[in-house]
Amino acid sequence: MDGLRRSIALAVVLALGMVALPEVTAVRYIVGGNVGWSPNVNYTVWAQGKQFYNGDWLFFVYDRTQMNVLEVNQTDYENCISDHFLHNWTTGAGRDVVPLNVTKTYYFISGKGFCFGGMKVAINVENPPPPPSSLPVKSYSQSLLSSFQGQIFLPVLFAAAAVWDSFLLAC
Repeated sequence: MDGLRRSIALAVVLALGMVALPEVTAVRYIVGGNVGWSPNVNYTVWAQGKQFYNGDWLFFVYDRTQMNVLEVNQTDYENCISDHFLHNWTTGAGRDVVPLNVTKTYYFISGKGFCFGGMKVAINVENPPPPPSSLPVKSYSQSLLSSFQGQIFLPVLFAAAAVWDSFLLAC
């Protein structure tokens, strides 16, 4: 009987593995790439060509004794004003993670004068594109196997067959 339980569990795991799960597409960007969050880097150029989506993350790596990560409004970003920040993402470790969980343009600067040396970046966050649509069913007269396109029917069929085989072997 113990072998039957193992076989049933294996069949269930295999059946679940055959069902397509949605893909997780969140991306963690290291701001500035290999250079990190440091002076004299053009972060506008770094951000060009990148698509930032709701659910992505920014990872700021910098010298914690000198710099910080402040989220500001557009005017303060353009003028490097750090006095009225919206959020201070600085944790003190020099390894700060910022979730991009709102569809908007984020404005980040480093205070203490470093913004004037180029330590600022604007990140436009969009909603992710919709997942690819499944193939349309061409006709209502198709068989059950083809109308489900094997997405549900085949895994269930294989699981049932595995359970039946396990039952026969246990007898």
